[in-house]
Amino acid sequence: MLKMFFFDDKLARSAKNIYICSLNLIKTNPMSLNKVILIGNVGKDPDVRYFDNGNAVANFTLATNERGYKLSNGVEIPERTEWHNIVASRDRAQFVEKYVKKGSMVYVEGKIRTRNYDDRDGVKRYVTEIYADRIEFFSSGRRPQETGSSTNASDETSAHTTVTPTSETSQNTDDVDDLPF
Repeated sequence: MLKMFFFDDKLARSAKNIYICSLNLIKTNPMSLNKVILIGNVGKDPDVRYFDNGNAVANFTLATNERGYKLSNGVEIPERTEWHNIVASRDRAQFVEKYVKKGSMVYVEGKIRTRNYDDRDGVKRYVTEIYADRIEFFSSGRRPQETGSSTNASDETSAHTTVTPTSETSQNTDDVDDLPF
């Protein structure tokens, strides 16, 4: 089985639970599942728009990397970066506006949506986006600082900040060592 490395045991258990629940749902109900989990770096400062009714939508790009490797025949496969368009709405958009900046490492859970539009020349274009259901910081455990403020971020962000484990806890992954993906 392929072994996955997670920076956080909580995320590893969460991923394993999602996988197991997904299998159980698919076995008991002939339905489908649209679930995405990404951990990556924000590519640029988020773009946040407010509508007349007070709702907010934030858009930002997220980069995920796959390490390069060498095949047994000597062929080198280079590192690969995938860029994802993330869409956050309501309270997630306000969180993103306040705390997420270019370079932030974040954990995003959501679903894939594809939309199309006609460009200026009348050519139909397709855009694939991740509609975020959950966004958390995936960082060194320090809470983000508000820009232009000398105070620390309030407890409002504590639910969204993930602490990276120490070297002692990162080696203790016996309960999640054989993930089937």
